[in-house]
Amino acid sequence: MERTFLARNPSVLVFLGALALFTLTVTILSEGLGIGFLSTSFIKTLGKTLCLCLAALALDLVWGYCGILSLGHFAFFGLGGYMIGMWLMYARTEEIVVSSLANVPLPPTSEEIRDAIGTQIFGVVGGAELPMIWSFADSLTIQLVLVVLVPGILAFLFGWLAFRSRVSGVYLSILTQAMTLALSLYLFQNDSGLRGNNGLSGLQNLPGAENVSQATLSILFLWGSALALGSFYIASAWFMSGKFGSAIRAIRDDENRLRYLGYWVESYKLLVFVVSAIITAIAGALYYPQAGIINPAEIAPIASIYLVVWVAIGGRGRLYGAVIGAAFVSLISSWFTGGQAPDIPLGFYTIKWVDWWLVLLGFGFVLVTLYAPKGLGGLVDQLVRRKSA
Repeated sequence: MERTFLARNPSVLVFLGALALFTLTVTILSEGLGIGFLSTSFIKTLGKTLCLCLAALALDLVWGYCGILSLGHFAFFGLGGYMIGMWLMYARTEEIVVSSLANVPLPPTSEEIRDAIGTQIFGVVGGAELPMIWSFADSLTIQLVLVVLVPGILAFLFGWLAFRSRVSGVYLSILTQAMTLALSLYLFQNDSGLRGNNGLSGLQNLPGAENVSQATLSILFLWGSALALGSFYIASAWFMSGKFGSAIRAIRDDENRLRYLGYWVESYKLLVFVVSAIITAIAGALYYPQAGIINPAEIAPIASIYLVVWVAIGGRGRLYGAVIGAAFVSLISSWFTGGQAPDIPLGFYTIKWVDWWLVLLGFGFVLVTLYAPKGLGGLVDQLVRRKSA
C-alpha cells in the first residue's frame, strides 16, 4: 500500500506545527494584539526573518536539490521588493498630494495630480516626471503580477541562455553573480527610474491604513510571511518527494547520465530555477514593506553570498535545514550588529561585535563545512535517529 504524502514526509507536519506555534506565541506577546512583551521593532525583525527563511528555502531548491549554486538570487528578492515598493510609494504619495490640493479653488485634474506625484517622488534625484516603468504603479493588481512576472522573465532568459549552452559549475555561479552586480550597478543610476541610490522609502506606510498602528501592521505582515513560508514549504516538499524531485536530485548527482537516459535536463533545470526565482521575489515583496526602504545596496552580490552561507550552515538538500540556517544566522546577525552583544574589553583592545561579526560568520561557515557538512539540519537528523533507535 502506497503511503500518503505526510507519511513519507513527517517533517512537514512538525515544521508547520512549529511555525504555527511560533506565530501564535509572538502574536500573544506582541504590542499590537497581545500583552506588549515584544516590541514592534522586534516583531518586524521576526517577520523579516521569516521572509529570509523563504528566500533560503527557494535557494535550497536550486542548490541543495538541483546542484545549481546561484550567487545572484538576491537580485530576484530585490526585484520583488521594488515591484511592490513602487505601488506603495505611488499610492502613499498620491494620498498626500490629493490631501494637499483639496483646498485649492479649482479641483486638480488627474494629469496635474500625476505630475505632482512625479515631482514628489523624483524631486530628490532632480526629476519631475514619472518614468515609463511607473506606468502601472497606480494599480496594486498589476504590480502584484509584476512581482511574479519581472523576476520570472529575468530568470527564464538567464536560465535559457545559460542552460542551453550547458554552462555549469563555478562558471554558472560566476554568471549569476555577474547578473546581480550588473543589476545593482544599473539601479544605482539616477536615470534607472527607481531613484538611484536613494531607493524607495516610506514603504511601511500602507495606503488606506493610516488608522492602523505599526504595531498591528507588524503582526499582520508576520502572519502573511508565516503563511507564505508554510505554503511554499508544503508545495516544495510535495514536488521534491515525487518523480519531479527524483529527477532534480538525479541532475544534481549525475547530470550526464540522466541526459543519456533521454531526459531534457535543461528543461528541468530551467523550471526549477524560474520557480525558485519567483518564490524569492515573493519573499522580497513581503520583506521590504516591513523594512520600510529598499535601495540598490540590498541587491549587491554580497547579499546573495549571505544567502548561500545561511543554506550551507542550515544544511542544503533539507528544506527545514535551509529555514533553520536562515533563521539562526539572521537573528544572531541582528543581535551582534544591532549593538545588543556586549563589547569585550581586553585591555589592549576592545572587541566590538559590530566590527567582528562577519569574521565570526566566516569562521562559522568554515567550521560547518569542515566538521558538519550536513549543517544544522544534519544535527536535527541525528537527534531524531537517536530518539527513534
